[in-house]
Amino acid sequence: MGDSTHDDRQEQYRRALQVAHERALAWVESLDERSVRPDIDVDGVLDRLDRRLGDEGTDAAAVVQELADACEPGLMAMGSPRFYGFVIGGAYPAALAADWLVSAWDQNTGSRQPTPATAAVEEVAAQWLLELLGLPDGSGVGFATGATSANLSCLVVARDAVLRRRGHDPADGLSRSGGIRFLAGDAVHTSVVLAGRITGLGAPRTVGADAQGRIDVAGLARALAEDDAPTVVALQAGDVHSGAFDEFATAIEVARAADAWVHVDGAFGLWAAASPRLRHLVAGVDGADSWATDAHKTLNVPYDCGIAIVRDEAAMTASLGAHAAYLPEMASIADPYDHVAELSRRARGVPVWAALRSLGRRGVADLVEGLADAATGLANGFRGIPGLEVFNDVVFTQVCLASGDDRATAALGDWLRQEGTVWASSSTWRGRTVVRFAVSNFRTDDDAVRRTVDAVARGAAAVGIR
Repeated sequence: MGDSTHDDRQEQYRRALQVAHERALAWVESLDERSVRPDIDVDGVLDRLDRRLGDEGTDAAAVVQELADACEPGLMAMGSPRFYGFVIGGAYPAALAADWLVSAWDQNTGSRQPTPATAAVEEVAAQWLLELLGLPDGSGVGFATGATSANLSCLVVARDAVLRRRGHDPADGLSRSGGIRFLAGDAVHTSVVLAGRITGLGAPRTVGADAQGRIDVAGLARALAEDDAPTVVALQAGDVHSGAFDEFATAIEVARAADAWVHVDGAFGLWAAASPRLRHLVAGVDGADSWATDAHKTLNVPYDCGIAIVRDEAAMTASLGAHAAYLPEMASIADPYDHVAELSRRARGVPVWAALRSLGRRGVADLVEGLADAATGLANGFRGIPGLEVFNDVVFTQVCLASGDDRATAALGDWLRQEGTVWASSSTWRGRTVVRFAVSNFRTDDDAVRRTVDAVARGAAAVGIR
């Protein structure tokens, strides 16, 4: 009876995984040509699901088939070469396949002792990341859920570090310390704002920015000179609208003179450092104390994979390290759970290793430069459409498009998302309504650029932009 049960369970795995493989492969193969928008909304998907939980179970393969049948019409083709919403990359073949293995292996990658295989792979990936991004060797690297949680991890370390510098014990909390000053440019991303609120720093006080969103360094200097409170400064590598980069060398020098901790939100822009052609955009960024980025954006690994990096690994483990009698004893080398605010997590760094191993140093540079080239191609094409203007200086991977009439621009965004050839986000920037194209997918080639420009031209004509 035992053997029969084992054989039946193994057969369920085989059949369920086979269905998943077939449906996943069919989905990936459809991305170049399918409509980007979902065909049905949430209510439509709910109508396709049997929402009654039955008394008896259902065959595993049938469950997977039912799931795919119900969900596929409601899926956004976020892996499409013509998806420009938010800042979301695709999934390289090696990274996607490695992610499947991560799920099958089911390793809780918190400690090096019980999960040596995935911990070792993540350590190699971490070292490769520091080399590619030009960040200090020996920095602590943690694999978080996304850019928001990576920013959160770094700001926890920043908070504690500036308190210790003033002789306060972080365990006493902020109330006994007199508070911490948190400064950022006017274009600070909402993920940093949220992370500041969660860590108790509060929303950052903004010190100004130029027209492209770069922090006002003079404004930062004035704010720092007001008093000598412990301070955390947030800088930005890649503005979400313009793609612009702060002047790191100057801003970091000003912050260092005030003994401030400098954190860099580089969710997608930090990857410019991996390109010989583009790394001038992040000149001086290695002088900061911490950095956050997101591998599911520019590196094109599957969700979820934020990366938190802190120059002083000891400070990182002091703030984020976990200690309990039931956990393995601390070794001389930090454990994975010493680098993020999680004890239990999947082996997120394994798909990062697979992507980097698959691409190599030159491949990563080609990827980053290809995204920037596609953004330039879009901007050049859009400039040829009557009635539209490219509203930002295109320096990296972001393109903001506007007409002279905000209502017409909004209508263009709605038309594009409904028509389905492309999907781009609408936003408000510098007091204008814009349609924002974030080029993040390695599949976005010359043909995707051509088809995107054609769709925008058709959309502009359809909504009356001349």
